[in-house]
Amino acid sequence: MIDVKLGRMSPAEIERLRAFDRDHVWHPYAPMPAAVPPEVVVSASGVRLTLADGTELIDGMSSWWAAIHGYNHPELNAAVTRQLGRMAHVMFGGLTHPTAVRLAERLVDLTPEPLTTVFFADSGSVAVEVAIKMTLQYWRSQGRPERHRLLTVRGGYHGDTFGDMAVCDPVNGMHQLFTDVLAKHVFAPPPPLGYLAEPDPAYLEELRRLAAAHSGELAGIIVEPIVQGAGGMRFYAPEYLQALRELADEHDLLLVLDEIATGFGRTGEMWGCDHAEIAPDIMCVGKALTGGYMTMAATLCTDRVARGITSGEAGVLMHGPTYMANPLAASVASASIDLLLSRDWRDEVDTIEAVLTAGLDGAADLPGVRDVRVLGAIGVIEAREPVDVPAVQKIAMDHGVWLRPFGRLVYTMPPYVCTQEEIEQIADAMYAIAETL
Repeated sequence: MIDVKLGRMSPAEIERLRAFDRDHVWHPYAPMPAAVPPEVVVSASGVRLTLADGTELIDGMSSWWAAIHGYNHPELNAAVTRQLGRMAHVMFGGLTHPTAVRLAERLVDLTPEPLTTVFFADSGSVAVEVAIKMTLQYWRSQGRPERHRLLTVRGGYHGDTFGDMAVCDPVNGMHQLFTDVLAKHVFAPPPPLGYLAEPDPAYLEELRRLAAAHSGELAGIIVEPIVQGAGGMRFYAPEYLQALRELADEHDLLLVLDEIATGFGRTGEMWGCDHAEIAPDIMCVGKALTGGYMTMAATLCTDRVARGITSGEAGVLMHGPTYMANPLAASVASASIDLLLSRDWRDEVDTIEAVLTAGLDGAADLPGVRDVRVLGAIGVIEAREPVDVPAVQKIAMDHGVWLRPFGRLVYTMPPYVCTQEEIEQIADAMYAIAETL
């Protein structure tokens, strides 16, 4: 049993739980049964996770980039509790509710001006799926069904559903097993690495060539702005994003930006597209939307897109999740946005960037390190070879930090509310890992 006072479990109970988990619970991107037992978390508060044996770890991952305010936040707890006393859920077909409308108002106010319509989804993957469907259905509604492909770039990741997998990196991504059954889209090379790098004229010309060659069959362009997340944690210059906006305008394509990982301040601007001072036609948001409390995402679009779809043969957007606009999730999402805007989040993110930059200084010179990069509240060490995940995690835990590396990447996306000392501790753990690569 769990010791409620200490938040601990007995060794026997930990082992029983791990054994059942190993044999019956499938974890993300993991074999079955599990090859490595997961750590057992019994509580979380502030920026720390408490394990079943009482160990506390700074969460350098923000629970996959979502818990930007940390855990067990009293204002977010209160928002969920208040809403729970009214209703936990109600269908969104034919009904609406104040929490959904308030959240939509906040999102329309917070996102670039042309985005005026909000479609609520269950998760980031579904939000991207909806965005792809919007793009394709828009052109079908305009009598142009031949516009059924998307232009994107290698190195991207947009989710694990089938529409999303089709626009993820087809060679170095996580979905090669499904290549023969996925829709075929148009891929440009990955954007050249470096947020501050001078734009490569040859790369810009390749983008122009692909857009022109396929303009008659392209419905839109979809990318992650400025930062490519799970596809490689790559940062690229804003000029490439500006070029994609210009190409979309030139060839009358819809520009779709996947801001699920980059949104709500993670890159140092509220949205990744703000670095390039452009606006998309369709935008996906998620992850930090609810502050890590509940699963929820949204797909926003312009009036042109919404009215264009509605004027077509179906007369409606052909999508509708059961838990769309869930009141509990909508309530905590509004509270999370209010909480973010009530603080100097830019200063918090700038501090994380500065401390990670200083703490990782010199790591790029280590023999096993290929590159070190920091942007906003994101720090990345890229190894020359794939990392030993269990070994790397042990080093991080020995330093009191939770990290979850993948491939050749050891990275952090910490909660914004971390103190300078906590960010230094994360950087120390990453540097110690780099010394062993």
